[in-house]
Amino acid sequence: MEVRWEVFLIILGAALVTFIPRVVPLMILSRFELPEWGMRWLNYVPISVMAALIGQEILLNDGKFSPIANNVELFAAIPTFWIAIKTRSLLGTVLTGIVSIMILRLFF
Repeated sequence: MEVRWEVFLIILGAALVTFIPRVVPLMILSRFELPEWGMRWLNYVPISVMAALIGQEILLNDGKFSPIANNVELFAAIPTFWIAIKTRSLLGTVLTGIVSIMILRLFF
C-alpha cells in the first residue's frame, strides 16, 4: 500500500484546523478570570445552540417552513419537551422523543 504525501498533508492540515480553534481559546482563557457577567453569558451558549438545532429540525422541511398540520416532528416534540422539563432525564427525554415520533409516523 502506497502512502501519498498529499493525503497525509490533508489529514495533518485538517487535524491542525480542528485542533487550533479548540486549544487556543482554552489556553488563553485559562490564564484569565472571567467577570461574573461573562460567566453568566457563557451559561446560555449551550442552550442557545441546542435551541437553534432543534428549532431548525422541527420547523423546517427542505429549507422551508413546514405547515403545522403536516409537521409530525412538532407534535412529537410536545411530549418530549414536557418530559424533559418534568424529569430532567436525558434517557427519558430521548426515549419519549423516539416513541412519540414512531407512533405519530405509524398513524400519519
